Formats: sequence, C-alpha cells, structure tokens
Amino acid sequence: MTRLFGTDGVRGLANRDLTAPLALDLAVAAARVLGPRDGDGRTTAVVGRDPRASGEFLEAAVCAGLASAGVDVLRVGVLPTPAVAYLTAQTNATFGVMLSASHNPMPDNGIKFFARGGVKLADEVEDEIEGFLGLPFEAPIGDAVGRITDAVDAPQRYLDHLALAVPNSLSGVKIVVDCANGAASKVGPAAYRLAGADVVEIHSKPTGLNINLACGSTHMEDLVAAVLAEGADIGIAHDGDADRCLAVDAQGNLIDGDQILAVLALAMLERGKLVDKTVVATVMSNLGFIQALEGKGLTVLQTAVGDRYVLEAMAAGGFTLGGEQSGHVIMSEYATTGDGVLTGLTIAAQMASTGKSIAELAAVMTKLPQVLINVRDVNRAAVATNTELQEAVSAASDRLGTTGRVLLRPSGTEPLVRVMVEAPTQAEATEVATTLAAAVTRTIAL
Repeated sequence: MTRLFGTDGVRGLANRDLTAPLALDLAVAAARVLGPRDGDGRTTAVVGRDPRASGEFLEAAVCAGLASAGVDVLRVGVLPTPAVAYLTAQTNATFGVMLSASHNPMPDNGIKFFARGGVKLADEVEDEIEGFLGLPFEAPIGDAVGRITDAVDAPQRYLDHLALAVPNSLSGVKIVVDCANGAASKVGPAAYRLAGADVVEIHSKPTGLNINLACGSTHMEDLVAAVLAEGADIGIAHDGDADRCLAVDAQGNLIDGDQILAVLALAMLERGKLVDKTVVATVMSNLGFIQALEGKGLTVLQTAVGDRYVLEAMAAGGFTLGGEQSGHVIMSEYATTGDGVLTGLTIAAQMASTGKSIAELAAVMTKLPQVLINVRDVNRAAVATNTELQEAVSAASDRLGTTGRVLLRPSGTEPLVRVMVEAPTQAEATEVATTLAAAVTRTIAL
C-alpha cells in the first residue's frame, strides 16, 4: 500500500487526489493523534493556507474536521508556511496545519502538520495519523465541540517576529521581490520595507489561479528582467508558500541556495552564531560549496535530500544553520522550518552591513558545473543492487576522482532515478551524466 504522506505532507491534485472528504478525515485523524488535552481541557490548532483557489474549500474542510473533533481553531488565513509554524509556537497551540503545495502548479494542493512548537512531524507520527483515517470515534457534543476564530493580527505578529530577527537596517539596498503570487504577496514586501529596504514588488497580486505561474523561485526570468530594468542591488524570489528563497545579483546572475547558505554561514561565523562551525546540507549540495566552507575551517554535515532531514540533523546536533540548493534555508535561532522571507532579509542585511554586493559575497564559493538528468520508468529499488549499474557508477567516480562526483538518487515520489554529475567542465559533466543515464536505462528499465 502506498504511503499517503510524502516527504512534505500530503499532496496531490486538488479535488481529485486531495478532496474535501479526505481533508476532513485527515483533520479528525490528526486531532486524535496530535491533540492531547491542554491543562484547561481544550486542544488548539493554528490553520493557514496559501492563496490557491482550492485552499478555500480545503481550509473549510480542515477547520470543520478539527472543530468536529473538539479542537479550537485559530484561522490565520493566507500566510507563508513558516509563519504558520511560528504562530503555532508563539500561541502555544497544540499543533498547526498548513494548506499548500509549495512550488507546485496551481491545480495541486497539500496539507502539512506541525507539532507543538511548530516543528515538523516525524515519519512515525504521520503514519499514526494515516492509521486513524476512517476509524470510528465518539465525537464531542455541546460545549465540547471546537470553536473557530479568525486571527486578524496574525500577519502583524509574523512581521514583528521577522523585524526582531534582522541584525541591521537594510537602508541603501534596493530589492526586487518576486512573491510568486503566493502566500508572501503581502507580508514579504512589507517585511523588506519595514527593515528599511527600497522595494519593488512583482507577482504580488494573487488571484487564486496564478500562484507559481511563470514566476517565483521556479521561473526567475521576470525577476532577472526587473532587476536589470530597475537597477536593483538584488532580486529575491520566493515560492508559493515562501519557505524558499533564491536570489539574482545586480547583473542578473542566479544565486542559488548553496551560495546563499555559504554567505550566511560566514556571516554567522563572524557573529559567533554558527554552532560548532557546522552547516547542515544535503547530498545534492554542489561540491564547490563543500570545498569553500571546508577551506574556511567549517564542517559540512550532509543528509538525504529534503528539508525535513536537514531539520532532523540540526536538531540532533544543536546546529544553527542548514539548507538545500533549492533555497530552503533554516536558521534555528529564529525559525523551526525554512523561511524564505527571513532568508532574504538576512542576505540583504549582510549586504548592507558589509557594503558588498551579493555577487561579491557569493564569490566565496565557485560552483562546479553540475548536470542533473531524470531517468524515468525505471526500477528505483534496483539502483543499489544492480551489479552492472554499480560498476558504471564506480567507473564514472574513478574517472572524476577528487575533481568531481557522481550521485544516483531514486526519487521518493516518482518512478525515476536522478543522475547528478559534477565535474571541472560542463562538457565533462554532461558526457559522464549522459553515459550514466544510458546505463540506468539499460540496466533497470521497467
């Protein structure tokens, strides 16, 4: 049986895979698993969403399910995922719920849960929630049913939190921010302006239908054009739920998550905020990132792909900085999950305090040419066991030696294998990746 929860909650095509009845049942199951009674006999949950049209009926279903299970709901409306995590902790709610499919296209949606304190759920807790789906229970009646309240001050609470996290004014920094017509369309530009930046906002008028549509962190062409047209110092791109941040320098060059993480690592090191001189990253991080930080005397601890694994490693080691090449950056002093707006604010603050451009700051690392090929319709489980394929991987690794690396990673959600190769030149990376992709198709095709 396929597991309902993926790497980041439950996602699918809204009203087809993710339906109102399923959302209601998930809410009831979550209430039963996550809702031990508080001291006053009430269980509370914060519920937020991104602006997708389907979020309207899914929010109604989730709130109905929670209230029917005796949970008092604090509905915060359209806010970024990290805002919902923060408000779950700040209000001392029993748990939190976010309705979003992040960077996915508008027709998709998703439901993710946060435990008390605004932290992501462990796999075993998600499995427990899934196990409660559809099971009979004695529903509360009378004054034991949950109540639903709108938290009209939720955006301001989140903005106040972000303001406290910014180490210095952004005065003198001109920012173009692409809000992806998503959850940060209001609070994102507001946060940058409150910190003192000169802000130009684009794709900040969500209709419910245009989220991530040719904009945001997955489509940065408009951001590049706007930075060049406006003569801005930096462009910042968020995704639909604003837990990601990618950037563009004044010349229109992309600054990815590895470069952002490198900039923040050295900034936190200077301020004495980088615990054990360690940064947590994933196995997909560019080798140039690892070489640069190790060259500065830092340790890079690598995890499996997924911000939840970065978070787990950070929590286990008490580390303060971690992230992914995709732009998920976690600063545990201020956030329990990736926060794109917080990341953007911190990058801009480093520019303002040092007087350096983002290009100068990011030059601390040199990215190795990287090629990623998705090989579809293959047996993912055979990657580690097929002898011929493993011999091909070993040959590629021997060819590159210490100048590059090879990674074969089965997808967690699709019948495909990701072939990633880094090498000293783009041509060599392409050649090795193409050869390996052909080996994957030849040896483990379905």
